[in-house]
Amino acid sequence: MSQGLEPIAPREAAEMWLDRLQSTRADETIQSYEYRLKPFLEWCDAEGIDNLNDLTSRQVFQFDSKRRADGLKVTTLNNQIGTLKQFIQFCERIDAVPERLPTKVEVPTVNLSDRVNDELLPAERADRIREKLSRYQRASRQHAMFELLWHTGCRLGGLCSLDLQDCFFEESDLERLRHQDDIDQAALEAVEIPFVYFRHRSETPLKNKREGERPVALEQEVADCVQEYIDINRVERTDSTERQPLFTTEKGANARASKSSIRREVYILTQPCRWGGCPHDRDTMNCEALDHGKEARCPSSRSPHPLRTGAITHMRDRGWPPEVVAERVNATPDVIREHYDHPDPIRRMQSRREFLTEDSA
Repeated sequence: MSQGLEPIAPREAAEMWLDRLQSTRADETIQSYEYRLKPFLEWCDAEGIDNLNDLTSRQVFQFDSKRRADGLKVTTLNNQIGTLKQFIQFCERIDAVPERLPTKVEVPTVNLSDRVNDELLPAERADRIREKLSRYQRASRQHAMFELLWHTGCRLGGLCSLDLQDCFFEESDLERLRHQDDIDQAALEAVEIPFVYFRHRSETPLKNKREGERPVALEQEVADCVQEYIDINRVERTDSTERQPLFTTEKGANARASKSSIRREVYILTQPCRWGGCPHDRDTMNCEALDHGKEARCPSSRSPHPLRTGAITHMRDRGWPPEVVAERVNATPDVIREHYDHPDPIRRMQSRREFLTEDSA
């Protein structure tokens, strides 16, 4: 055992770390950390490592090699080893692992090409889906949800958190913000509508909690679509806390549309065969991806996260600075550049032309 360290089992340390994160991370984030750390804890059990004081950089390297041999995608490996490094950094702070061990943990680098294929819904596809929804399912719940996801770049949890009172489409709606301590009343006098306000509440938490709260401006066309949904197709229901969810269910105990149901609807909306032919030469009469609960098995279907990635990339391709995009979607500029920025070189060149014109003036 290394001198000056206090013995602790890997699982006990993991529980301490995850418990410590409870005050600063959303439940879903903690669950993802727990999921990513699980293979390491199982490996420790198999290798007889019952005290982190004895953990060496060579053993971490051996674990890394094993996960590579398991055939993991580089993006998955990046997430798992990155989370492991954060965990070992915590362990160093509580005198559980040898000093400087975290600096010896190498997180695999993810190339841009490794991310793009599976993690982005291209703007062209999003526009086609929006066009079809506007034509065939105008102002439906699916239409309104897709428009907000694409236009705001919000997370799935943020979309689920929205209530009717979070929609500010008329000047009279601004009265709901009067006299609120966290609102600059002077700025409110000049604010423009329409916008939605993402709020952190205990029943519907945002990923970054209070720091994730923000108003997000909408184009009038998007606000009109959401308002039509509210006026025509929204099922009037309140949840167990007497809140009025923006996206409701027709029946069942939960009035608010769940994350799983919205995720499934996004999978369905991004299946090409829903709007035309199958690009994978599948028999659309017998394709398993058309069965309930199996929509994600379509190679072209996407979950809400790639939709968020595509939306953020589209903002950047239109010339939006990373700092502006970051505030809109509740992320840091560095995260925008590293994880979400998958530029099309031609579009990015075009977005830079305005700066070329300014320099020539």
